[in-house]
Amino acid sequence: MKGIKTKKKSKAAGETIPIERIVDMIPHRYPFLLVDKVVDVVPGESCVGIKNVTINENFFLGHFPEKPVMPGVLIIESMAQTSAVLVVHTLGAEAEGKLVYFMSIDDARFRKPVGPGDSLNIHCQVLQSRRSVWKFTCEAFVGENKVAEAKISAMILE
Repeated sequence: MKGIKTKKKSKAAGETIPIERIVDMIPHRYPFLLVDKVVDVVPGESCVGIKNVTINENFFLGHFPEKPVMPGVLIIESMAQTSAVLVVHTLGAEAEGKLVYFMSIDDARFRKPVGPGDSLNIHCQVLQSRRSVWKFTCEAFVGENKVAEAKISAMILE
């Protein structure tokens, strides 16, 4: 993954989680489901979430309608949802339907705007997992350009 030092990929690298599985794994639904697919999944280690940004997104109606820009907080939410899919996938079927709550967001940086027509690629790397608490470093790219980054931590609950 570009920009993040990763461990050697396991045999599971390259695994893909389609939208049909994502909706079984996390509770988010339209208009707040902000990940379309998760690829390059290495359980317990890393993955890449994909969010295809379209002009039909409801937030563009009020967020700079003359120059539509995806709000930074929703880019962070895309990172969190991608991380949640990785947590649930790693823990297996018994974790499906559980909630993964934000605990902290650190070192968030927004480098370039994201707009309609962009494909947001969210690279998530597990920094630490202890019982129900997980920490990640996330970077979002459009093409080769890093558009955002953050460290997030979350807790999985019943």
